[in-house]
Amino acid sequence: MAPPPPATAAPVAPAAPGVTVEERRLDGDVPRRILDDSGFDGVAPAFAASLRGAGSYGQAERAAVRHGERLWQRAVDRAQGRGPAGGELSRDDDRPLYWARLAMTRELRAWHAESGLSEAAGTRLLERLESASRGQDSMTGGGAGDRAKGLKRIVVTGFDPFTLDRDIRISNPSGALALALDGTVIRTADGPARVETAVFPVRWGDFADGTVERALRRALPRADLFVTVSQGRVGRIDVERYNGAWRGGFGDNENVSETGLVPVKDPATQPQWTTTTLPYTAIAAAGTGRFPVYDNTSVTEIPAGGTAPVVRPAGPTPGSAARAGGGGDYLSNEIAYRATLLRDRLGLDIPGGHVHTPVLQFGPGNTDPATGTVSDPVFVQNRLDITEQLRAIVRVAAEES
Repeated sequence: MAPPPPATAAPVAPAAPGVTVEERRLDGDVPRRILDDSGFDGVAPAFAASLRGAGSYGQAERAAVRHGERLWQRAVDRAQGRGPAGGELSRDDDRPLYWARLAMTRELRAWHAESGLSEAAGTRLLERLESASRGQDSMTGGGAGDRAKGLKRIVVTGFDPFTLDRDIRISNPSGALALALDGTVIRTADGPARVETAVFPVRWGDFADGTVERALRRALPRADLFVTVSQGRVGRIDVERYNGAWRGGFGDNENVSETGLVPVKDPATQPQWTTTTLPYTAIAAAGTGRFPVYDNTSVTEIPAGGTAPVVRPAGPTPGSAARAGGGGDYLSNEIAYRATLLRDRLGLDIPGGHVHTPVLQFGPGNTDPATGTVSDPVFVQNRLDITEQLRAIVRVAAEES
């Protein structure tokens, strides 16, 4: 998820008390259309009804987990062709999950404000709803049964849509990939491999609070391979060789900017760089689909003893300070950095790293968010093609691991 170049965007008005910047966007026509056209418009009202019937924190927590899990599974089932489509929007679309979750968190905030529960209790309820509705709770990396069946175990992560103030219609192909792959079995030359997925928020604060480590600490020790995925550059796929310990300040989905060293536990042992262990040469050489695939080794660093950033096409030099990994200095670089650092700190000898998808583009004549439709045939085909090529890349990585 590389930040796009600067563009003029209408500012978002301050959120009302108890409503976040992300949730405030729900009041626009596009989110309502996406929810209506997917059949996900009833998700938040059903959750609100359950909350109204909750007489204790425990009952509210069970409602948050139950409805969060249902939302995730419903989005996965829809993407994988199970059950009714629920509307005119294509099944592969990741946006209903995003907007329905926000509608649920807004309902939870409203209920909490009237509940008399503590702020800590409200925060915990939101955390439970978030992790359940993102597939994070169910991403365990498999169990002994998979080993007995000869199944490899693969973890794949995606992201929410982002840059919504540029184009609120935006979708994120990495999120669509997560929905398409969760629970599926990929047939490889070395046998079958089961995939478990989750999606992560585009919010600096959640990453600083450890959302990546909480989700992956359970899954990675049981996995044979992990791939973090995000949307990157136009017309190409990049396997990012190096990840840097630096936040570059681009605004997140809450319009928050953060610049500085990536905050992690035990900063005294924090490296400036981590490295992919994905089979990047094999992935780049394989004919996986229509988009060219690159082994991206470029980084931006401040050389040892220097003061100014320098672009290094062949990777970091000894003793340098990170200013951008191959995947930039936004949250895609950060999830790659955190996941590979966790791999190393846990002492895991498994392939893992980050892949950037192409930017998902609308069709000609539908590029203006002010006049365009929420979807079009070219937009859908682009997303399907990206998903299938990333599925093939995951298969190559599994076969080479």
